Amino acid sequence: MSENIFFQIFISLIAGVGAGLGTGFAGMSAAAAISPMLIVFLGVDPFQAVAISLASDVIASAVSAYTYGKNKNINFKYGWILMVTVLIFTIVGTYVASLVPSKTMGSFSSIMTLLLGLKFVIKPVMNTKEKMNSLSKNKMIIFSILGGILVGFICGFVGAGGGMMMLLILTSVLGYELKTAVGTSVFIMTFTALIGAGSHIAISAEVPNLVLLITCVISTLLFARIAAKIATKAQPKTLNRITGIVLIIISIAVITMSIVQKLI
Repeated sequence: MSENIFFQIFISLIAGVGAGLGTGFAGMSAAAAISPMLIVFLGVDPFQAVAISLASDVIASAVSAYTYGKNKNINFKYGWILMVTVLIFTIVGTYVASLVPSKTMGSFSSIMTLLLGLKFVIKPVMNTKEKMNSLSKNKMIIFSILGGILVGFICGFVGAGGGMMMLLILTSVLGYELKTAVGTSVFIMTFTALIGAGSHIAISAEVPNLVLLITCVISTLLFARIAAKIATKAQPKTLNRITGIVLIIISIAVITMSIVQKLI
């Protein structure tokens, strides 16, 4: 890891800005932006980078969830089913991640993030709350459980992609309108990140770099708050475009960093 503390803080700040915007606008995991930057630029062990990312997620997601909840954009009725399933399989995914080589944990979610961003720009999610509430109870329960298994395992295994998968399932499978989907996602990711971060730290039995941890947490929190406040007041089409652009920028940045890392 670089010995230059100012460089460490700079990289952590930039990573936190991207993570915060992604969390507040799209409910994505902070790991999609933080993990690759810490790994590529600072040489942080991937398992530790995920732990820092998930720790940054906890407060940022909680603050974003509060903002969305205050504006009645969280579906608590079925969200708890998805949340419980996600939490259980986050632990399973974390344990499996500890058994595989670090190089296996990388930019898993980059392509998915890019495609989802393009989807929001080209084909906006225009579901309404009325349509969302018209879906059958059995369908909501079954797909919430199946979606929770997939999202939880992905989040625990690579620390990234969980928020993206959740957003995709909520909007495309369960028919959530975008604001409620993002609000429900950050609500669930608050607890998922807490369990994931605790599991990673417990399994590794090593305290993450405090400079990186504190800097990432503060910058992610600040920009997640700003993004969530803007998102709750935005029109559906505008929010779709903003969300899509943020996802595209983050995914391109991560993919570029991965290519640079291989060339160095």
